[in-house]
Amino acid sequence: MRKTYDKEFKVQAVRMVKEDGKRIAEVARELDLAEQTLHNWIKKYEIGNEAAFVGSGNVSAEDKAESDFKKRIRDLEEENAILKKAMGIFAKDQK
Repeated sequence: MRKTYDKEFKVQAVRMVKEDGKRIAEVARELDLAEQTLHNWIKKYEIGNEAAFVGSGNVSAEDKAESDFKKRIRDLEEENAILKKAMGIFAKDQK
């Protein structure tokens, strides 16, 4: 089974390497992590600091905004299709 780690745990692990000067292999061993996992966390941290770790089930602000826009577009397209059908029905009634 895959382990999940919360944001605080990830930040603490990264800080042990970045601020305390410990080696990645040492921190990974201490925390029972794969070294590659810790490498990935460090890369993410360097790009976005603590905001890089959004937590399980959460998304970044940019991803949420994009998802909201896509949902809004789908809703508007659906409304448009309904209105076109309604126009067709009313046009038939006019004849």
